[in-house]
Amino acid sequence: MMFNQFSELDAFRSEVRDFLESAATAEIREAGRKTTSVFAPFKQAMAWQKILYNKGWVAPAWPVEYGGTGWSIHQRYIFVEECNRLELPPVLPQNIQMVGPAVIGFGSEEQKAKYLPGMLSGDDFWCQGYSEPGAGSDLAALKCRADSDGDDYILNGSKTWTTYGHHANKMFALVRTSSEGKPQQGISFLLLDMNTPGIEVRPIIGLDGEPEQCEVFFTDARVPKANRIGEENKGWSVAKYVLEFERGGSTFGAWLTPAFERLRTRCRQRNEHELRLIDDVSVARKLAKLEVDISAVEHTEKRVNANLKHGENPGPMASLLKILGSEVMQRFSELQLEISGVDALALQHAALHVGSDIAAMGSEADMLAMPYYLNTRAASIYAGSNEVQRSLLAKAVMGA
Repeated sequence: MMFNQFSELDAFRSEVRDFLESAATAEIREAGRKTTSVFAPFKQAMAWQKILYNKGWVAPAWPVEYGGTGWSIHQRYIFVEECNRLELPPVLPQNIQMVGPAVIGFGSEEQKAKYLPGMLSGDDFWCQGYSEPGAGSDLAALKCRADSDGDDYILNGSKTWTTYGHHANKMFALVRTSSEGKPQQGISFLLLDMNTPGIEVRPIIGLDGEPEQCEVFFTDARVPKANRIGEENKGWSVAKYVLEFERGGSTFGAWLTPAFERLRTRCRQRNEHELRLIDDVSVARKLAKLEVDISAVEHTEKRVNANLKHGENPGPMASLLKILGSEVMQRFSELQLEISGVDALALQHAALHVGSDIAAMGSEADMLAMPYYLNTRAASIYAGSNEVQRSLLAKAVMGA
């Protein structure tokens, strides 16, 4: 029986590999190689989502009745492994990993029928309206107001760090609908049309010269109450559900393992002096330690996710996965940068663009090492800082 299971998984891996190798265009592959953060280049990431959607593979973790694949946890992990082995761009998480599960878990049947198809196909792109200038890790401190006016809410306030907000036609947002009681008790979860009058998006230019993040301002923006997910003032429960998916839905191990193999292969190559980095005792020791850490991430993810059914979220264990995965990812980026050395110091904005005819100075791996290192500095902050995650674990699991 075990032999049959392994044979079936091998056959599944071959099927996935054959499709990915034939379906991904050269431009999509280049975008995957040049992805230096959680968020792949927008144009190519959405083109890749459309290809996966047409195949029926865009949302493996969703329930089958809403567009999921029905794959086992082993099959889903194999799929991610093969995507990462080929360095394909990750599907942007906002549609599939964040707002989709919220609508499935808390939305009405009418809302599911209205919103889920566009999330899957990519015809709609959703941005996340959570953080504010004074409410980041302490999300309950948010002040963006939604005042009742008949069948609508009137929104005033702002959001920040809104990834790809300038590309989005939709937003899922947390807004304050009451100031009474505890801060968490007066928050509602709304779905917004970004073309609504009174919504202004201002891109934030990052260190790499690109506008990945945005500020969003609301001035008397009118949003129908029918767009609310869940009950009024009960949006905190929806938000926690989404954050658990965001923190625990990533497969750090499935990305880190093939990335580590590429790094180790670089260290085994001989330079112009016929020397290999892996023969340096210090480098070999760091590689060995990192390999153990990555193995721990991979097996912890498999152990936690194996206990979940399709469509379920990992609960407080999402915090554990987020802490472990993000911190090992940071250590990987540090070693990768150290191995590239001074060759990673050149700032090569133009060569980083997908489709650029400007060649990298040195190897592509060296060109990408610094941008990836800088992006991963935020990994222990986004989706809730790791300090907050440790507090959540202490309270939920240890009763502290």
